[in-house]
Amino acid sequence: MSASNAKLTHLDEGGAANMVDVSSKDVSSRIAVARGSVTMRPETLELIQSGNAKKGDVIGTARIAGILAAKRTHELIPLCHPLMLSKVTVDIEADETLPGLIVTATTKVSGQTGVEMEALTACSLTCLTIYDMAKAVDRGMVIGDIRLVEKAGGKSGHWTLAEDGSEGGT
Repeated sequence: MSASNAKLTHLDEGGAANMVDVSSKDVSSRIAVARGSVTMRPETLELIQSGNAKKGDVIGTARIAGILAAKRTHELIPLCHPLMLSKVTVDIEADETLPGLIVTATTKVSGQTGVEMEALTACSLTCLTIYDMAKAVDRGMVIGDIRLVEKAGGKSGHWTLAEDGSEGGT
């Protein structure tokens, strides 16, 4: 659907916000992948990788926070459906060229609606937790580039973000 004929699905004819009725949709396996980053000073990245941060295991704690966030997305974002997620993974990789951490969150469900918001919420909260746990040594960290990079399943099929960051396709 192009932007010129796109319609906001959470608004009714009168402009009131409503949860989308998905009851007539087919149940299908759906997956979403979101990615983001936390850019920091090289010494902050080194501290996190060494496991010697004052607050403890930054990467392990951030991963758990992201998984919990995905499971609670419907409590955080109005009009999101509560979903019985079948899988949530949060991968956190060091990138010396940033320098910083790249976060990739993957969510999966067998259901009538997608899991994009759950993946994006997991990614966002993981990044926020990294910031929280390392802010004592680096308040200038930057959280950025949080975006959906892939989704599959449902009526709209498979979509991936193109390498250049433009809209992808099947």
